[in-house]
Amino acid sequence: MVWSVAGLVHAVSDALTARFSACTVRGEISGFSRATSGHCYLNLKDADTGAALIRCAMFRRAASLVDFAPADGQLVEVRGRLAVYEPRGELQFVIESMRRAGAGALYEQFLKLKARLEAEGLFDAQRKRTLPPFPRRVGVVTSLGAAALHDVLTALARRAPHVEVIVYPSLVQGADAPAALVAAITAAGLREEVEVLIVCRGGGSLEDLWAFNDERVARAIVACPVPVLCGVGHETDVTLADFAADVRAPTPTAAAELVSPTQEEGLALLAAVASVMTRRMHHVIDTQAQRLDHATLRLMRPADLMRRQTQRLALLGQRMAGYAEQSVPRQRQRCAESAKRLQRALGVTLTARQQRLGSLEGRLAALDPRRVLARGYAWLSDDRGTPITSAKALAVGQPVQAEFADGQATATITGVGTTRTE
Repeated sequence: MVWSVAGLVHAVSDALTARFSACTVRGEISGFSRATSGHCYLNLKDADTGAALIRCAMFRRAASLVDFAPADGQLVEVRGRLAVYEPRGELQFVIESMRRAGAGALYEQFLKLKARLEAEGLFDAQRKRTLPPFPRRVGVVTSLGAAALHDVLTALARRAPHVEVIVYPSLVQGADAPAALVAAITAAGLREEVEVLIVCRGGGSLEDLWAFNDERVARAIVACPVPVLCGVGHETDVTLADFAADVRAPTPTAAAELVSPTQEEGLALLAAVASVMTRRMHHVIDTQAQRLDHATLRLMRPADLMRRQTQRLALLGQRMAGYAEQSVPRQRQRCAESAKRLQRALGVTLTARQQRLGSLEGRLAALDPRRVLARGYAWLSDDRGTPITSAKALAVGQPVQAEFADGQATATITGVGTTRTE
């Protein structure tokens, strides 16, 4: 029996429909897209090994009943039937219902790594750098054959043709892509020839963009000495490279637009600056011209200046003469009054001092020992002139000297007696 292509495909479709008319499949979403018609198309891959994949279609009616937004990396359970898409002879699974089954393996890995790097501070807003307003050289890290490179170069050529672009080629997909991206970013930082670096690639599934979720790439972006702008995928695609970069752009074209103000914007800014500078220059010139006019007027009439100065000097001379005429009599009067006060004070002080001197002389005369001797007392001393004040210091036969008010006498002790006191 010879089958026609359509007959064979139809027969296989009938066999699959009869064998797998209703079944439930668990897998991870990859390459999800929603058409304008409302139909959704995706790949469902094995969540454990990722070695098996099946194409799926979910028509608008079934898609409208899904209570969440399907996205790449999500682990889901779908119920439907297995069929053959006859125009291309492809095996596909027609989804009639879908529900969450937990986070997919890649998506779960993405969330864990994001949480760890965020805890280390790699995504802190405080360390983010601002982009230079008018860069002269822009670096681009991407694949030489990528459509993203064409989009970036086209946008830069349209907006700022004067900006020089330096491309650092790198793989952007596959197992070797993370190491290549790290090498390109590091080289751009070491060569120090660009003012800002764009890391970009076009859109794709979570697996396609997985190189930009590598920890090594995120750390290389943070360590880069120049500001890094990341434009990976479409607006809905978010990678760890986006969080690590100083600025995130939704697309590669948007990244090029963020680093390159248009020529019109630059010219408008220059015109505004030139206008401000012109106004300030005219203001300075006008101010200095007015000062020059005032100085010229002064120099043209030196006689007036001399006359004013002469009048001022004459006025000052009159004031000084009048002050001298009034001040000298007052000072003389003050001097005369001061002399009178000084004389009175001197007389009072002299009288007081004389009275004190007389009092001290009387006290001193009262203490004169000769007056005591005049009253009949004598001053005894031994042969060395030491005063004798006690009978105990005398001995029989000891010579003594007696001092009287009117002369001296020498005597010898013939007897010693002491007065007994109680």
